[in-house]
Amino acid sequence: MKADLYTKVTDQIVASLEAGVKPWHKPWSSGQTISGPIRLPLRGNGVPYRGINILMLWGAATDNGYASATWMTFKQAIELGACVRKGEKGTTVVYAGAINRTGTDEATGEDTEQRIPFLKGYSVFNVEQIDGLPDSYRTPAPALPAGIERIERAEAFAAATGATIRHGGNRAFYVPGADMVQMPPLQAFRDAESYYATLTHELTHWTGHERRLARTFGKRFADQAYAFEELVAELGAAFVMAGLDLTPEPRADHADYLAHWLGILKADKRAIFTAASHAQRAADFLTGQTADAVREAA
Repeated sequence: MKADLYTKVTDQIVASLEAGVKPWHKPWSSGQTISGPIRLPLRGNGVPYRGINILMLWGAATDNGYASATWMTFKQAIELGACVRKGEKGTTVVYAGAINRTGTDEATGEDTEQRIPFLKGYSVFNVEQIDGLPDSYRTPAPALPAGIERIERAEAFAAATGATIRHGGNRAFYVPGADMVQMPPLQAFRDAESYYATLTHELTHWTGHERRLARTFGKRFADQAYAFEELVAELGAAFVMAGLDLTPEPRADHADYLAHWLGILKADKRAIFTAASHAQRAADFLTGQTADAVREAA
């Protein structure tokens, strides 16, 4: 496992946070919003990337002004009869896996199986860096209609989670003891997408309940555990909203967490990988329950 790969990714995230910008919100001020909402990064076969790779590719798309969400390897481009333009630089994504190694227990003399994790990096290119691709790779996503108040697929998504969601007051929060999400009414938000961005954030917290994903960080992050859970919820909400073809809005109250997040990421180069992994599990939990409902509402 190459430790410098963890360091490289973490340093990129830290640099953005030190500039006062959350990398998972950067795409919403980038070219991707010109022709449609922010989308999850896609492989050439249309399968979405997951976890930490979402953050890395969102950041690369923003830094380079790519409007397309589709990426592929040099070899995949050639197989399609296309070619990466000379001088174009690839973006690193990672593949996590494990190998089984047989060893001998010195105390007992018995053979033992040890599972050893590894992290491998490889380069991909945005389709805007590639010439000769079929036109289907350059078709922009259609823009959402204007003037939406309630968004049916988002309403269906939230209802299908089975979470208890109550409305009232002027604060949004999740109450673990009562296992319920409290939200201000829709009319209290600037627009519908701001409402659903906040709701998906609180629903990500909801997935961490002991009866669901049983997510805890106290042992590893101690007094920073609460701030780390907020980071997971931010990423989880971004992943879910992108999957729903909606544009999330940064929560102003989370500016207070920037210093905490920087401290965590600088102290632990694998922390952002852990946060993205937990966020992906939360998004999978939510979308796995709601896929049929969203399709019916689409």
